[in-house]
Amino acid sequence: MPANILIVEDEPAIQELLALNLTQAGHNPLRALSVEQAQLLIREALPDLIILDWMLPGMSGIEFARKLKSDELTKTIPIIMLTARGEEIDKVRGLEIGADDYVTKPFSPRELNARIKAVLRRRAPQMTDDPIEVKGLRLDPVTHRVTGNGDVLDLGPTEFRLLHYFMSNPERVHSRTQVLDRVWGDRVFVEDRTVDVHIRRLRLALANSGHEDLVQTVRGVGYRFSAH
Repeated sequence: MPANILIVEDEPAIQELLALNLTQAGHNPLRALSVEQAQLLIREALPDLIILDWMLPGMSGIEFARKLKSDELTKTIPIIMLTARGEEIDKVRGLEIGADDYVTKPFSPRELNARIKAVLRRRAPQMTDDPIEVKGLRLDPVTHRVTGNGDVLDLGPTEFRLLHYFMSNPERVHSRTQVLDRVWGDRVFVEDRTVDVHIRRLRLALANSGHEDLVQTVRGVGYRFSAH
């Protein structure tokens, strides 16, 4: 599943290189030359990850990262700091304020892609393209195919995203609100009961291979994907 990645970098050439690299890796790059532009984009839609330059005009990248991590709406967005600073103390500062990783210029596009994939795998595993398999149920984000014990299962696009989210976050209890935010997006206004409708559709599709019981209802709380 392609991730929406916000690049906050004031050097146009580096920003262009980053955007090209992300596009080739299958992601959707969003661009900002300053903190002000970044804030406008974040207000429109929350990105899945932010690549943030340390040295920016006006507010520094480190201050912006601190602000993002102290805000309830943005604190869970993973951040990779990008900077020419290579001293150990600066790396520690970046990680202490909540950045998830740190890449020093000049950087290798291959290394950056590996860092992005690692951060997304930890913080937003449903954004990676790694196949997931649980008890004979296999989901492949690249081919957009779900199989149960080797047989192809017919899932709609919303049910596919829902299953991808659940399989990427097993054994956790997810409220309807959390599912709506992660699968539909926090800027989309739909009723909580919409989740129930798509859960029923998902279970119906999974029933064809006997996997419907993997999606469990936790009364009064929400849903859980569990192999137990």
